[in-house]
Amino acid sequence: MRRLTLLATTMLLLGAVPASAQSQPAQSGPGNNAVNSSDQNNSNKPVAGRNSFTEGQAKSRIEDAGYSNVSGLHKDNEGVWRGKADKAGSKSDVSVDFQGNVNPTK
Repeated sequence: MRRLTLLATTMLLLGAVPASAQSQPAQSGPGNNAVNSSDQNNSNKPVAGRNSFTEGQAKSRIEDAGYSNVSGLHKDNEGVWRGKADKAGSKSDVSVDFQGNVNPTK
């Protein structure tokens, strides 16, 4: 009987713990996104990291950022896709990092 009472008390206490205390949500904000929308960079330069984008996905991200004629895409040692593309009438070097940030590079 005592064991049953202890079990019932434990279950009652566990049920009384608010859900927020059991699991904390991920921090929100642009610095916490693994992948950002094409119109929101959280970095003004490529961020090194393990990149899971395929070449086609990297090209699409660059095009979604307003570039055209994307060429020469390759992934460097830091996991950053790099290539060339046209924007506003001029060709420039561009990059896509593991977070999806598209940046012109120098």
